[in-house]
Amino acid sequence: MSSTQSVASLAGIHILDLSRVLAAPYATMALGDLGAEIIKIERPDLGDETRQWGPPFLGGQSAYFLAANRNKKSCQVDLADPEGQRLVRTLALRWADVVVENFKPGTLEKFDLSLSTLRADSPRLITATLRGYPQGDDRPGYDFVMQATAGLMSLSGPEEGPPYKTGIAVVDITSGLFLLSGILSALLVRERTGVGQHLEVSLFDSQVAWWANVGMAHLVTGSPPVRWGNAHPQLAPYELFEAADGYLAIAVGNDQQFANLCHVLRQPEWATDARYCSNPERVNHRSALHEDLQSVLVQQTVAQWTRQLDAKQVPAGPVLTIPQALAWRNSLPNPVVSQIDGIPQVHLPWRFSHSPAQPRCRPPELGEHTAEVWELYRTLRKDQ
Repeated sequence: MSSTQSVASLAGIHILDLSRVLAAPYATMALGDLGAEIIKIERPDLGDETRQWGPPFLGGQSAYFLAANRNKKSCQVDLADPEGQRLVRTLALRWADVVVENFKPGTLEKFDLSLSTLRADSPRLITATLRGYPQGDDRPGYDFVMQATAGLMSLSGPEEGPPYKTGIAVVDITSGLFLLSGILSALLVRERTGVGQHLEVSLFDSQVAWWANVGMAHLVTGSPPVRWGNAHPQLAPYELFEAADGYLAIAVGNDQQFANLCHVLRQPEWATDARYCSNPERVNHRSALHEDLQSVLVQQTVAQWTRQLDAKQVPAGPVLTIPQALAWRNSLPNPVVSQIDGIPQVHLPWRFSHSPAQPRCRPPELGEHTAEVWELYRTLRKDQ
């Protein structure tokens, strides 16, 4: 094969997806963008509960479901039915490379589908579980509650007033990405050793993992982090300012950028002011700095300041709505939204030179591939 010939990185990999809602389905959808073939097992008549999470709906399917389930075949299976259990077990043992699930602990055992038993019967099988809380806490997990219980809400919102959730289910999405990277790692290990393994990711631990500098600041100081609104605890200026016609985000990461900012604002003396000449001093005098900057920034429009700051390589930009952000992105090469059979899909950000990673199939109707999957099951049983 030519070194430049395009091939999807996970072509030939089979994923048996027993998950629903957002975090784990987002991970399996990404595996599909990378070329894996996915069979999604859904409850008869009901399916993944996010199919009903709306409005809005498109063609009878919720936008929520459409956001995390492309590249999959949908098969309705009653796991309480012994024949349904045999289908899932056969697919896991004779077809799948990876089984992904996010049931409550003990559910698969109740259906005689223990993951440890499946791996014992098929040592190459990789199993992956997405939980709400770490082992030892069997409560169900939802993004909103996780943002509260794992600390994120204590950091979100203005300095005064109630805590806030983020506008997007970031705990679900980041947990799905951790699950994705873990599955890819397990596939690489199996390529080297021939042996599969079990992977477990929890929503709670995922949020703890991406506390990053905020969590480290607590570990270093022993003090609980506090809310800063749109400001940054360790950088200044790094927040929103009011221009003549709207809000402008400015993110200064070093002293040279601050000097450039001062040049644009025609206040070069601020760059050598003892209060502002270094980032630690700017952080210590953030209130005075904000007032000084605000007094100048209100004099021109967001567009005027953005052009000038861009020219001096000062990170800054307007606060755009989602439609505005998409309109800007679509003015550049390689659009991030495409249509599959009339259903819009947002591309994941991978841009490989030789391995295509992109939406391949529209999200399925409930049970759309049930007959096909049951025929596959019967074929696999004949081959035993």
